[in-house]
Amino acid sequence: MNTAQSATLTCLNQQQAHLSALLLLLEHELKAVTERDVPRLNNIIEQKNTLLLQIEQTDKALSQSEDLAEQRKQSWFDERIAVLDDLLAQCKQQTAVNQQVLEHSQLTLGRLKHEILSANGKTGLTYTNKGKPAVDSKGSGVKA
Repeated sequence: MNTAQSATLTCLNQQQAHLSALLLLLEHELKAVTERDVPRLNNIIEQKNTLLLQIEQTDKALSQSEDLAEQRKQSWFDERIAVLDDLLAQCKQQTAVNQQVLEHSQLTLGRLKHEILSANGKTGLTYTNKGKPAVDSKGSGVKA
């Protein structure tokens, strides 16, 4: 194995480590969303951003690797890429699950907010210009 192959293999191993860490973070993100743990969720988001930057940098380093076209013809390269593609697919699937759970949580919170607003001000419940419920507290203390 020459130096260029070694550097490429190092980049591919780094990508595998980064994608594995991202998948783990996405699983932790799902748990934080379902538990409504905002501080932990913010921490996970920061870690995800850092990790995504590292993935981007490793991709860039890999694309600038010497003899990349020649290495793509090697069987070891295809095997490593297949592992990375599988990890990436798992990350995409987990992201889709997280998105669905988050959207469902937002809808549930929206319904809860609407119910609370309705219970607190049945006579003053109005809607904003964007269709969101709001309580109108004006007019109760008006004197002529």
